[in-house]
Amino acid sequence: MQTQTTPIPRKKRSRASKIIINSDHLAKIEALAESAMKRNPALAQQLLDDLGRARIVKAAKMPATTASIGSTVTYLDEDTGQQKTIVLVFPSDADIDQQKVSVLAPIGAALLGHSEGACFSWNTRDDQYRRLKVLSVSQPDKQPNENI
Repeated sequence: MQTQTTPIPRKKRSRASKIIINSDHLAKIEALAESAMKRNPALAQQLLDDLGRARIVKAAKMPATTASIGSTVTYLDEDTGQQKTIVLVFPSDADIDQQKVSVLAPIGAALLGHSEGACFSWNTRDDQYRRLKVLSVSQPDKQPNENI
């Protein structure tokens, strides 16, 4: 007698892309993610997982074209064709009217550590699967494409 099993649906997920995190921000981002565990456990866990696989570098070695706290990031939602520019900030500095997006917002967490040209997938707040491409990253005190 054979039994049939029904496959368990899984969220779509692409292979994890490489990310780089500024060592000066690591402890604060980890603390924020841990404090968000009760409010948004899936996002908090994803952020902690990303930090766990990230390459951690000193601020002086942080590539100017990698999204970090304070970076201006332009990205393309490849599914909708919509292009947006945001500034990635800590939660206390978030202001949607000024396009300042918290690292604890789903898009902020998704963009953190990715470099220009990176393509990756993520799930929105309403659980829609999206493919994103980082078009450009600039730092407040650096020219685009300038490496330290």
